[in-house]
Amino acid sequence: MRCARALLGLLGCALLLPSASPATAAEEPHVLVLFGYQRALPATIKVEQGLDETIAAGTEVSVEFLDSARFSGESYVRSVTRFLSEKYSRRSPQVIVAGGEDALTFLLAHREGLFPHAPIIHLGIRPSVLASLAPFPADVVGIPIEFDAMRTIDLALRLSPRAKRLVLVTGAAPWDRAWEARLRAEVPRFAARVTPEFLAGLPTDELLERLRALDRDSIVFTPGYFRDGNGESFIPLAAGAAMAQSASVPVFAPSDTTMGTGIVGGYCPSYVAMGREVGRAVNALLDGVAAEALELPAVLPTTLNLDWNQVRRWRLDQDQIPDHAVIHFREPGFLEAHRREAILLTVVMLLQSGLIVWLLVERRRRRVAEQAEQKQRFALIHASRVSVAGELTGSIAHEINQPLGAILSNTDAAELILGAGAGPGAATDTEAESWPDPARHRELRAILADIRRDDLRASEVIRRLRALLGKQRTESKPLDLVEVAGEVFALLRVEARRRAVTLSLSPAVPRAMILGDRVQVQQIMIILTINAMDAMANVATDRRIAVLAIEERARHVRISVTDHGTGIAPEHLEQVFESFFSTKQDGMGLGLAIARTLVNAHHGRIWAENVAAGGARFQVELPALGRTKRNRKVSINTRHRHE
Repeated sequence: MRCARALLGLLGCALLLPSASPATAAEEPHVLVLFGYQRALPATIKVEQGLDETIAAGTEVSVEFLDSARFSGESYVRSVTRFLSEKYSRRSPQVIVAGGEDALTFLLAHREGLFPHAPIIHLGIRPSVLASLAPFPADVVGIPIEFDAMRTIDLALRLSPRAKRLVLVTGAAPWDRAWEARLRAEVPRFAARVTPEFLAGLPTDELLERLRALDRDSIVFTPGYFRDGNGESFIPLAAGAAMAQSASVPVFAPSDTTMGTGIVGGYCPSYVAMGREVGRAVNALLDGVAAEALELPAVLPTTLNLDWNQVRRWRLDQDQIPDHAVIHFREPGFLEAHRREAILLTVVMLLQSGLIVWLLVERRRRRVAEQAEQKQRFALIHASRVSVAGELTGSIAHEINQPLGAILSNTDAAELILGAGAGPGAATDTEAESWPDPARHRELRAILADIRRDDLRASEVIRRLRALLGKQRTESKPLDLVEVAGEVFALLRVEARRRAVTLSLSPAVPRAMILGDRVQVQQIMIILTINAMDAMANVATDRRIAVLAIEERARHVRISVTDHGTGIAPEHLEQVFESFFSTKQDGMGLGLAIARTLVNAHHGRIWAENVAAGGARFQVELPALGRTKRNRKVSINTRHRHE
């Protein structure tokens, strides 16, 4: 009994297994892909790749091949029909994909006996071929392709502008003859640029020999072929590769499967993209979308594919390569291969450059600060020296006043002695007549008068300098500079004679009125004139000429002293007026500094310049009396005081 129950159980399982298989299959969609050619075609492999990438997971895909290039005839067709009918009798496809013209015509002819209710999506068929097969049922749709042979030939002629001969190669199979007919119809458009020549249906050995002997002014275009003139079968890719390796000129072909075989390239549809488009259409049909509702491209777009190695091998014009071309086998440039490293290196270099610039700026700022500190230190030292000089000047002036006072007292005593015996108010001539030698008496009187005048003037100079150094107000009065210059000449005449210097006074105007201190203005002229004499100490005596000129400008009166010495070094032009600066070995550097101080006290300016003929010129500009608002006011006040 137990054995009987076990046998019944096994029988029940055996009966259930066949019924479980159809139920599972009904839940999984089934797609049949039928190619017209053999599996080994590279285009077929790429289409399968695109289908595998896009068809939804869980879909069962069956692939069959007619291999019509090698097998044909009614008996073969009947055998294939019976094979497909029996193979898929219990597993009918919901969607059929027809790869190529032969597959589509086979399915349309035997659809009723095979899979009458399955929609068909065709691929890889030219629009002109489809037009010859139409009209199709509503559930037969597809994605046509167009091999852009003319565009490829046009590109080949632009890449090889010296080409004069266009060789077109086709085979002997029906597919090959269709290509030949198409090329013969369309190629004449290039007759003005090149001479077309067809090598159609030749045995492969003869064809390769003729391609090997082509001149360098030729280019070759071929779609490949399935059969040569000897009836030997090929796949187009293998035929094209053999031609590219034998030809002595560049070979172009409209297929992206030829990259790496020696063919330069051309405009062609992408077989992988074709498989993807069909795969998406299959998914839509399995989801219930009607075939006529599918949004399929009218023609699959073409792309330009070029083999960079062949472009360089044949030295084709790279400037003619369009930007949209897909370049295969081109090594990336340095920036393309090492973009991240290049950016990092650039950033590092910029940071280093910035750091260097910052260090240079800091160094410059530190140097400027050090120079400012040094300048400030020098200014403090200079101020200290000026202060000491002021104290020394005051002390010296105090000490000099004593002997000057004594000299003046002695002069007064000498004059009293000379006047002894004469009555009060007696005339000098009467007084002189009482002396044994009246002429000597008058000469002594004159000498004493000169001593008195010089003594008083020296005292006055010291007093004015002390007042100036003590920042006391100067005594300004209307002055005629021409008259003051005449007095200075009289004072310096003896000194000029001793130095063999010719003094020349050159007033341009009869009068030049200013408002100033007579003694200080005299000091300015004396300092500049003596400085000119010092500058000519080492020149020939015939060149020792100092000219003191006075001229009147719009609002100023200009005093200039010109010498014929060696001039002033350009770098010293601004320094000659600084205290304690001197180019003389025994100079103290105080004369011109005092002159500038006196000029500033009179609201004027002083400067030095070299003379083109040799020597230097010191110039002083002082406000002319009554030419400025301020001076006019002072002039009016002065006039009022005089009144």
